Amino acid sequence: MITLHHVPESRSMRALWMLHELGLDFEVKTYPFDKSLRDPAYLAVHPAGRVPALEIDGIVLFESGAAIEYLAARERRLGRVWGDKEFSEWLNWLHFAETISQHSAALTQQHVVIYPAEKRSALVTRLEPMRLVKTFAALEKRLQGRDYLLGDFSGADVAVGQALYMAKHFAPLEPFALLTGYFARLNARAAFQKSLPADGESRLYDAGFYEALDG
Repeated sequence: MITLHHVPESRSMRALWMLHELGLDFEVKTYPFDKSLRDPAYLAVHPAGRVPALEIDGIVLFESGAAIEYLAARERRLGRVWGDKEFSEWLNWLHFAETISQHSAALTQQHVVIYPAEKRSALVTRLEPMRLVKTFAALEKRLQGRDYLLGDFSGADVAVGQALYMAKHFAPLEPFALLTGYFARLNARAAFQKSLPADGESRLYDAGFYEALDG
């Protein structure tokens, strides 16, 4: 049995999306984004008390990029392997998701979780969207002449697509025509839709967009 430990709308959504793309049988254990992740039973699975944690083949993977790489290699689908001419590009764009997500994580902390209102930084909420826009520009350039990051859909698009899903809560995609079209194609995929929060599930984001704070 494959088991994914998951918080809706968080980076564990990448592993969930990839599992759906591959059509694998798996179980999902869903948690709220709270101190339940620090429960000793969960810490025995993920020592840092975070998500994802993907239990598979007698091991546990607890980095979203590692989960995508492992699943692609295991199923021999949606990835690239050593010797492929696009192997280095596959790795670069797969892990570019974290370049995007570091800024979204900072903004999520400011707007949504962890910090009380009086400790939130207006400066951070202004600067980090500007940094997101730089990553959007890099993707716009990459997408010239391509529907997906490597031409055909791959796990790199899963990682980056989920990063964009989080980022669009803080910086608009619309000024970038190719990127907007790219995200629309990803959004239309059945596996992407299945990775979104189900009715009644807790959500990380209670707003569609978060404006910079005054100050």
